[in-house]
Amino acid sequence: MHLQSLGAALTVTGSAHLLRTRSGGMVLIDCGLFQGSDELEARNREPFPFEPSDLAAVIVTHAHLDHVGRLPLLVNRGYRGPIFCTPPTAALAETVLLDSARLQVEGFRQDLRRARRQGRESEVLPPLYEEEDVHRTLALLRPALEFGEAANIGPLRVTPGRGGHILGSAYLLIEADGERLIMSGDLGNRESGLQLDFTLPPPADAVVIETTYANRTHRSLPETLAEFRDALHKSVRAGGKILIPTFAIERAQFILYELKALMDAGEVPRIPVFLDSPMAARATHEYFEYGDELIPEVRDALRSGEDPFRPSTLHTVVTSAESQRINRYDGPAIILAGNGMMTGGRIQHHLRHHLWKPGTSLIIVSYQSPSSLGGRIVAGAQTVHIMGEEIAVKAQIHTIGGFSAHADQDDLLDFLESTGQPRVWLVHGEPDVMGAFLPVLSERGLTGNIVPDHHEVDLLSTSFSEGRPPGMLEHTGDGKGSEGGE
Repeated sequence: MHLQSLGAALTVTGSAHLLRTRSGGMVLIDCGLFQGSDELEARNREPFPFEPSDLAAVIVTHAHLDHVGRLPLLVNRGYRGPIFCTPPTAALAETVLLDSARLQVEGFRQDLRRARRQGRESEVLPPLYEEEDVHRTLALLRPALEFGEAANIGPLRVTPGRGGHILGSAYLLIEADGERLIMSGDLGNRESGLQLDFTLPPPADAVVIETTYANRTHRSLPETLAEFRDALHKSVRAGGKILIPTFAIERAQFILYELKALMDAGEVPRIPVFLDSPMAARATHEYFEYGDELIPEVRDALRSGEDPFRPSTLHTVVTSAESQRINRYDGPAIILAGNGMMTGGRIQHHLRHHLWKPGTSLIIVSYQSPSSLGGRIVAGAQTVHIMGEEIAVKAQIHTIGGFSAHADQDDLLDFLESTGQPRVWLVHGEPDVMGAFLPVLSERGLTGNIVPDHHEVDLLSTSFSEGRPPGMLEHTGDGKGSEGGE
């Protein structure tokens, strides 16, 4: 089997992997949106290096935007075949893609109004896609994949396994032409607090594995919760707004679950909690529908009719007008809003209003790409550019690194342990992180290679010097990475 990565190669975003078999079949695994810097996001507008109508099928590992966000573009450019996924992924993808289309159209209209006042409306790029494209995409979804059950998809025999990352997330055992490949998708942190652990995969000839946190081990969940509780205590004493940027799927639900537990136990004051994310509110409903994927405590609470994601002081914010009124609320309050890397969404409005105030607290509980707004804040920027303004960073910054929904180094090594002696290919990671993981694999007798961007590789015979594709600089970092948390 041959692989050409068209996203999440040498970066953590835009997952899209084209798989070709000896018999000539062509299948796309994921088709995600690039998020982060302007340079990365510009890649969303590039043409696909293949004819979409030539694909036998698309398979989606899970519903995060960086894995499904370019599907409407693929459809807009001619794809009409099936898009296979698990049932929870299909349900969440509808919420994610409709929200993405809405935000793009709203952003385009705002940019156009601003550009018209300056006489440069011709410079404003149109949205990548609109709701009509999303509905055409949703019509192609085939939620036929079930964990542990094999399915014939184009030239492939595909068996999904539980990935433990978010609801419906799956890794894929792919068999074709007598070869066995595992595509990891995104794997879960086995101390994530909500999801059941990933199941161990069978032996394989090759494994394509995500490496978001392949250079470190997360803090334990008890240590992370203690750190979160302490950050909340300090933030309440500061007296200002407590901003928690959250991804709408998994992270928002987990933070709500922990806030409820801390408040019910009397460990955190019952101050108002605003969930300023209609997408997160909609996604939470799917946790009731697919609770069997969650840890027993949460699953049993859901079965008994309890809502484990609702602190007693929770206010769900729907309209933009309601969101704006939060900023006029007097006194401490916790505001959860998307998106998690602060590159867009309602969190930017709250940052613009409060980031410059010393009494504000910003509690970061999600992964921050170095090029994102959140990444610049974590790196210690004194000022940041938000919605056309330069904003001073005077808030208290708390970075909680253990809430990640991604596997850490120990998780990844345990996942690989059951696969035998496969050739290991690294994707979905920053270059220095992947570079730090290569010698760790070598110590365990595994041959590791970093997947190049856009260049096709034979998964069983291609090999690079020291595992690095041509043109990639030697790893020179300390291998520790930045504290994030997605």
